[in-house]
This record gives sequence, structure tokens and C-alpha cells, in this order.
Amino acid sequence: MRKFLHVLTILACLGLAPAQAQEGAAPFDADLQRFAEILGALHYLRAICGANEGQKWRNEMQALADAETPSGERRTRLIASFNRGYHGFQQTYRNCTPAANVAIKRYLTEGAKISRDLTARYAN
Repeated sequence: MRKFLHVLTILACLGLAPAQAQEGAAPFDADLQRFAEILGALHYLRAICGANEGQKWRNEMQALADAETPSGERRTRLIASFNRGYHGFQQTYRNCTPAANVAIKRYLTEGAKISRDLTARYAN
């Protein structure tokens, strides 16, 4: 998980957006939206499974959104993806279960992969 957070921090610090702000879709928007959805799911699932991380995943999402697109439609889509991930699991899980722990592991793995792929392809 530490490696996942490190790559996420690099992503947020690098800012994947072109130098000039654009409202049009970037070639990596689908990946970023999936990544945001994963962060939302982790924010909910890690909390119910007793990780005691507070707002860690929400703060990571905030940093990513701020670095990627400070305002506009793209930001709105990223936030909607985060919320979809959060609320999707909120409707399914009220307590930590073995299935919730499996979901956490899968999302950590998928999120790390997306982070690495985006960084490898688009970071300067």
C-alpha cells in the first residue's frame, strides 16, 4: 500500500494536465475517472474495516483533482467518480466483511497499476 500512495503522490504532484487548462477530454480521462472511483471505494471500505486513516483517501482525491484540473467539467466528472465509488459500497456494506477486505486488496492493486501506467505514459 505504501508504494501505491507514493505513486499517487507523484501523480498528484506532477499534474497530468497539459500546461494550458482545457475543458476537453484528455487521453487519460477514463483512467483518471476509474482511479477516482477506486479512491472513493477505498475511502469508504478502509473506514468500515477499521483502518483509522481518517480522511486520507479523500485528501488524496482532493490533491489529485487540484493538480489535474482546478475547475470545470473534468473536475466535476472526477468528483462524481469518487462519489460513485464511495456510495456504491456504502449501499452494499455496513460492516467490514471478508468480501470487503478482498475488495480493498483488489482496489489497491488496480489503483497502483493505474497510477504506474499513467505515470509511465504521461509524466514528463
